[in-house]
Amino acid sequence: MERPAWAPPGIDTSMPSVSRMHDYYLGGSHNFEIDREAARRALEFLPGLPRIMQAGRAFMRRAVRYAIGRGVTQFLDIGSGIPTFGSVHEVARAAHPGARIVCADHDPIAVAHGRSLTESDPLTAFTAGDLRKPRQILDSPEVTGVLDLEQPVALLLVSVLHFTEDADDPYGAVAEVSGPLAPGSLIVINHMAHDGLPVSEAEAAPAIDVYQDIRNPLIMRSHAQTARFFEGYEMVEPGLVSPPRWRPDTPAEQEDAYASTGFAGVGHKA
Repeated sequence: MERPAWAPPGIDTSMPSVSRMHDYYLGGSHNFEIDREAARRALEFLPGLPRIMQAGRAFMRRAVRYAIGRGVTQFLDIGSGIPTFGSVHEVARAAHPGARIVCADHDPIAVAHGRSLTESDPLTAFTAGDLRKPRQILDSPEVTGVLDLEQPVALLLVSVLHFTEDADDPYGAVAEVSGPLAPGSLIVINHMAHDGLPVSEAEAAPAIDVYQDIRNPLIMRSHAQTARFFEGYEMVEPGLVSPPRWRPDTPAEQEDAYASTGFAGVGHKA
């Protein structure tokens, strides 16, 4: 397969990527046929996956604007994915021209594309980083050069924790990356779950198997398991709810069942 101009050298095009599948669900163009094939297999069993992803992105945008409203103008977005319309840096900058943003992802296309979009912006940076290695992210020149961790930061963990297995100690990773953040900081999380899915666990299993097959398991966690990620933070109203019900811009009742899958919430560090 010919490598597109936007793909960095050395990209493995033989294995689907979660980030590129996500890009495909959101209507982006930074994906390969192998990513689209895997995504279409998952869609056979969970046709509402794009709605789930869109609801997560909409929640993220509302949470960013909420943070700005509380005076938090620094953002650390881990597992940021491939930038598409309405990404964190666009939403934050529209709400506050002086907002500072660092996005971290382990997908080289996400990092390369993000850097190409923001290379002339000294207040936004993209870094190669993995939530499973928090210190690597916190000590990166992008974080130390753009963010002031002695001032409040909004830590965004949107659509990343459900790709972090229990064996990788996601709770410890979240505690380690959020621990150094100053009082007044926020943590923004959404997480996939069987709760809200309009199909049974058995019916959803083949779609989840697609992610297992590409060595990026999709981990469904309960409300209680997701709430544990907010330890050390006070939940912001309305608490941990389905994504469309977290401070909706429009009545949540208008959202479909797939959009209401899983949980979303924001915590405040006292």
